[in-house]
Amino acid sequence: MTELATRAQAFGLVAEGVAAGLSAPWRLYLARGSRHVSLNVADRVEWDAWRAHLGCPELSVRVYDAGGEIRRTSVAEVLLDGCRISVELVEEVGTDDLDRLLVADPTRPGPEER
Repeated sequence: MTELATRAQAFGLVAEGVAAGLSAPWRLYLARGSRHVSLNVADRVEWDAWRAHLGCPELSVRVYDAGGEIRRTSVAEVLLDGCRISVELVEEVGTDDLDRLLVADPTRPGPEER
């Protein structure tokens, strides 16, 4: 598959998602000279919808300090015909969210809440 065909296929998947009702990514990045398309989305609902559309599992979640603000970056990726497509969400989290970050599933009650 040529790079052009891979680009067309990757952008076609994005266009299909938008046509199916997904929110358009606020940033779409195509790495020059490589087969990598990166989508940045605005919130967790959009991130989950794009993950489902592309069929990619969550790969990594990273929490870091960005000049006094705490941010959580969630990245999911899929490899389709040699083209890596990633969906990224960057969220600012407050200190009240820190306890939730330590729990594997924040929607499930902990042992003290059962």
